[in-house]
Amino acid sequence: MNDVDLPDDSELFDAASEAALQRSEALASLLDDGIELPVIGVKIGLDPLLGLLPVSGDLVSSALSLYIPLEAARLGVPMTAIGKMLAYIGLDLAIGSIPVLGTIFDTFWRANRRNVNLLEKHLDASAE
Repeated sequence: MNDVDLPDDSELFDAASEAALQRSEALASLLDDGIELPVIGVKIGLDPLLGLLPVSGDLVSSALSLYIPLEAARLGVPMTAIGKMLAYIGLDLAIGSIPVLGTIFDTFWRANRRNVNLLEKHLDASAE
């Protein structure tokens, strides 16, 4: 019979966690800080740009943002951290919906980056 070394459960979890973190990082970059504006050097993403569309832009951005807490829940992040993530998204939606002020807020608030940081913090703590 073949002797094949199969990864144990912790190695599979680590690989799945790393993949989920990379997907979440990519989404946060796309929505929050993937593009650096020339001359002024401020990084923005699609979130403030979508916010320029009345109502629907902020709803689309918030719907996309829900991916990170969903990944966090799948990975067993505590509900307190997931609640915090959802509060960040809710605040982003509420203030982001205000014309002009909301676009400025979206440029600097970066709820998705905050959520990725919470996810990463949990994954680091569970790896110890």
